[in-house]
Amino acid sequence: MSWAQWVLADEPILLGDQPVAWTVSARATPESLPQWNAYFSAGTPHEAVNDFLLALDDRPDPAHGYARPQAVLDALAGGGWVRDVDTPAAMSDPRLAASMAFTTLPDEGIQDGDPFVLDPETEAAGRQAWCEPRMGAGLLWAAMFSASTPHDLVAAFAASLASPAPVLRHTLPESSEGQLTVQPTA
Repeated sequence: MSWAQWVLADEPILLGDQPVAWTVSARATPESLPQWNAYFSAGTPHEAVNDFLLALDDRPDPAHGYARPQAVLDALAGGGWVRDVDTPAAMSDPRLAASMAFTTLPDEGIQDGDPFVLDPETEAAGRQAWCEPRMGAGLLWAAMFSASTPHDLVAAFAASLASPAPVLRHTLPESSEGQLTVQPTA
């Protein structure tokens, strides 16, 4: 069983400096703890969230995946992202405005079905993605995937995020000036 929910303001999970707006989870029953969670701030590119949800909808079992962790890095590399020399589990777009990394997740609010994630003595790892068009200017958006989120679902998000295909936007964030290629629509 899986679903998406709008997270109310009284549940302050922060991804960097961005509050979580959407949580997508897989649970065995509505009462059980999540087997995994994906968290998205309000500004996360809707195409990437949509592709994540479509990949989830296509799965017979939302909780278990069979792709290797490398599938996520392969998806990013397929879109021209480059590996971080100092952190091999991290990649960034060529302009270094957006990044995705396998890293330690924040302690507060992250839920996952892996018992090691729930252990306060263990640092939980998962994937984080974010966009910071100007260093130090704050995040434009952020996304996080708990440790047990199937790699193929995260790879669907990553492939969409790294895609060089144009996307339609009505307004552009001020902090993205000079970071985007803009072309008129027909």
